[in-house]
Amino acid sequence: MDASERQAPRLFDEVRRRMRLHHYSLRTERAYLGWIRRFILANGRRHPRTMGAVEVERFLTTLAVEGGVAASTQNQALSALLFLYRQVLGIRLPWMDEVVRAKRPARVPTVLSRREVASLLAGMDGRAGVVARLLYGTGMRLMEGLRLRVKDVDFIRNEIVVRDGKGGRDRRTVLPATLAGPLQAELERARVLHRGDLEDGFGAVWLPHALARKYPSAAREFGWQYVFPALRRSRDPRDGVVRRHHLDDAVVWRAIRRARRAAGIDKPVSAHTLRHSFATHLLEDGYDIRTIQELLGHKDVATTQVYTHVLNRGGRGVVSPLDPGRAPAAAGRGTP
Repeated sequence: MDASERQAPRLFDEVRRRMRLHHYSLRTERAYLGWIRRFILANGRRHPRTMGAVEVERFLTTLAVEGGVAASTQNQALSALLFLYRQVLGIRLPWMDEVVRAKRPARVPTVLSRREVASLLAGMDGRAGVVARLLYGTGMRLMEGLRLRVKDVDFIRNEIVVRDGKGGRDRRTVLPATLAGPLQAELERARVLHRGDLEDGFGAVWLPHALARKYPSAAREFGWQYVFPALRRSRDPRDGVVRRHHLDDAVVWRAIRRARRAAGIDKPVSAHTLRHSFATHLLEDGYDIRTIQELLGHKDVATTQVYTHVLNRGGRGVVSPLDPGRAPAAAGRGTP
């Protein structure tokens, strides 16, 4: 806890309380607290109640001009401050609705070819390798894969249920047949760890929202455990209870980075690149875009349509005039 938080412990505690009341993730909680802390420090440790539109706009402008942050980062800072004023301080002023969010530039996602995916995955083994194959084989986001619970893997129906995905929505996606064996091995590993936790007096996993109160014994049931549990138990920062969390996402990030270098791939590759590649390769195989939208969990099909631009389907029938063998000009068409 730094100087700014020591000066306003009640404010930061109330931010945490309100965010947990609204079921924000721990990652979002930490990010919002970080932006609120930076906002207070940037304004001479003044209390947010004494500030308004001028200070907020100056802070956001400084981030963009001097800090050179991306539009998404600037928007996250704005969301944190809007949450502070609206949900915590209960202040709704006209200027809050007039603050303009930075426009995110349209980007074409990075996509790996099938050969590049094969080379990347060939360089990944162990649990990180299983997670990477899961992301490419299902289109799941990294945290969706790491937070996967035992009960949501259905080997009979060959499907995976993604719970509480982006926007709080559940969805179903395909379970790749080639991953059935590796996933069953991961479940056996998780079962052994869970059995040991129970013997040591632990074994209760974190449950979302009010499920722990509604189903008091569910937290110790194997079905609620993570498919990819951490190797060590740790203290939960939300309530101080010692639990076994899921595998740290940094383990997967580092493994992907090493595999990319070993495969000689020059493109920037992240865990999300595997999700982009999943969608693009399904389109190449002729699957309907609505089906892919459901598998990815996109609310709007317009979000999924970005992968049609990656395919460049509109230009597939056109041969560049620089290339040999181009179609001859239409008969009777003269040169202007």
